[in-house]
Amino acid sequence: MEAPLTEIPEDFPVDETIEINEATEVATVISDAFQRDQAIYPIGGGTALGWGLPATRPGTGLLLNGMQRVIDYPARDMTITVEAGIRMQTLAAQLAAEGQQLPIDVPQADRATLGGVVATNTNGPRRFGLGTVRDYVIGIHAVDGRGTPFQGGGRVVKNVAGYDFCKLLTGSMGTLGVITQLTLKLKPIAEQRTLVACAVDSWQTAETLLEGLVQSQTTPTAVELISGSAWLSLAGLPTGGYAPRPGNSWLLVALEGTQPEVRWMVDQTLQEWRALSITTAAECTEDEAAALWSALVEFPAGESPLVLQASVVPSATTRMMAAFQEVDADCSLQAHAGNGTVIARFSTFPSDGLSRALVAHLQPVATAAQGNITILSNPGKTEMTPQCVWGGNVAPFGLMSAVKQKFDPQNLLNPDRFVYRSTAS
Repeated sequence: MEAPLTEIPEDFPVDETIEINEATEVATVISDAFQRDQAIYPIGGGTALGWGLPATRPGTGLLLNGMQRVIDYPARDMTITVEAGIRMQTLAAQLAAEGQQLPIDVPQADRATLGGVVATNTNGPRRFGLGTVRDYVIGIHAVDGRGTPFQGGGRVVKNVAGYDFCKLLTGSMGTLGVITQLTLKLKPIAEQRTLVACAVDSWQTAETLLEGLVQSQTTPTAVELISGSAWLSLAGLPTGGYAPRPGNSWLLVALEGTQPEVRWMVDQTLQEWRALSITTAAECTEDEAAALWSALVEFPAGESPLVLQASVVPSATTRMMAAFQEVDADCSLQAHAGNGTVIARFSTFPSDGLSRALVAHLQPVATAAQGNITILSNPGKTEMTPQCVWGGNVAPFGLMSAVKQKFDPQNLLNPDRFVYRSTAS
């Protein structure tokens, strides 16, 4: 059963919404908006409307989840071309029928659309072993801020024609163009996937285990370090000999491949952990692994007064997790530890204010680790300044603003919600 139609928050500043069913309609609506200097908000499943700076300029919402057609699916070529409004769950089901997958794990897949996932550059646990959404987009069609359609890439993996619009638009939050169609390269579904878990009694132990995985003979698809009360109710997590408590931490490793490959990697991982004096570790049962995997994928979308994401060098993962716990001892944490991505769901909004928590405590740790911190969710919208939402001013804003000016000279597409601020408005 499909999820309900997109729900737009009452405070989201759309004066009207237009349901889009054809790419030509996108161009027509934006061209008209360009003439009227009217803001445009592309909306797919509505799962990421809280990302970025709050929308403040009244405008028109383009409801794009009516564009769900499969344009071309030459399964033997391991590619598919689809409209951007297709829901991730629907896409996964169609690919699974051919034994194939787009290995991008996103929360609320029954609502999230492919175009929205690409626009927000959403990636899940398997980015460590299987790559990010940028690695799978090989062709893209979009409409710029004047209402002019453009495209890049193509329908074959080795196509290199034109500018690399695929990578440029990925993660641009719909501020450079409204994505209407995408071509993806695919992967076969692995014969087997399992999780191996162990309890972690300190950040130093976690660091030792993560360093061991760097030298491991295994090839994990995901390396997840988790901590906090959000995980306590899940079966399949070893206790490590101590009673479950909010500060408990666990390391989970996902292994995929043929049955013999997975069996060997499970045994090898447990053997390597025993060599590091880890005695409480186990392979999860099929049911336990399924429940844990779902929790790992959905964690960023869980209810919380504040959800932050840090992106740092992988060697600083545990340092960043410890810093989050210093600000909120009861926060729940998930790290894609092999990539240095740490997501923190706070138990309460920082008592001394978001800006102080970020500027005085968290951003310095991230900056020292060659990274930054962004806000994934702040339902109260308190202190949603550019500095808080997007972290330190380390990006080449001048270049990014120049690109924005070329694609959207009147700043109509998701105006002022991304890292740059156009002078036009």
